[in-house]
Amino acid sequence: MQRWVKTSRLDALGQVDDTIRAVEKKATTSPALELDKVTFAYDSQPVVSELSLSIKAGSFLGLLGPNGSGKTTLIQLLCGALRAGSGSVKVINRGISDWDRRELARLVAVVPQRFELAFPFTVEQVVLLGRLPHRGSLALDGPDDLLAAEEAMQATGVLHLRRRRMHELSGGEFKRVVVAKALAQKPRILLLDEPAAHLDIRHQVTLYDLIGKIRNKTGVTVVSAMHDLNLAAAYCDVIALLKNGELLCVGGVEEVMTYRNLRDVFEIDIYVGVNELTGHRLFTPMLSGSPEEE
Repeated sequence: MQRWVKTSRLDALGQVDDTIRAVEKKATTSPALELDKVTFAYDSQPVVSELSLSIKAGSFLGLLGPNGSGKTTLIQLLCGALRAGSGSVKVINRGISDWDRRELARLVAVVPQRFELAFPFTVEQVVLLGRLPHRGSLALDGPDDLLAAEEAMQATGVLHLRRRRMHELSGGEFKRVVVAKALAQKPRILLLDEPAAHLDIRHQVTLYDLIGKIRNKTGVTVVSAMHDLNLAAAYCDVIALLKNGELLCVGGVEEVMTYRNLRDVFEIDIYVGVNELTGHRLFTPMLSGSPEEE
């Protein structure tokens, strides 16, 4: 009986592998993610309204908008944590609800705003949590899991911290471990919900440098909710501007991040210039008046 159960689990994992391999063949030609007239509400209060968006495989899309514009909700809809009230969400040409949960978890990884732990896990234990979709629910970590976790920790620069407890880490180290956990999943799509929040500017740049290098190396599709306009312009090749749950515009940095569009979205005057060192656009909020007028 035990042998039959073990074999059945291995067969199930093998079927998932076959499905993922078939999907990966499509991943380079099909949109990674598609939303068609998606609507979502909390307690009848609309948060996302009739939103349609197609995200090209391998792109780095930044979601920009003020607080309450629907960025976090959109991330949760894209990973299946929330189900749309109407409209459709597709992951690589397939409705998100049609995916088996294990299959979806092997395709899509999420780095949330907050990652809370109830137990004093070590760094390595947390990163290995990213391997759960690749093994049976009761199976121990195998050689492939340990190798994937080590590679993820090496890529994020936390390998030397593998034995440390998570509560002993700095904010920047903690964030990198959460990213390492997501990378250990070996996803085709990486969803980031303001991953640089509460980090100083050096750690913000370090984190996005890391994500950019991983994207260039693996071809993973990245979608990141962001607040910093300058970081978005430096690292994203596609920008989507959200306001009150609606998509105002989407496209390249120079096309979308204009004075007029940013004024409409954030309701503040923002100077738009060019960084003479990098050639990237730069953004500075303009003061509304002198101190005497306050």
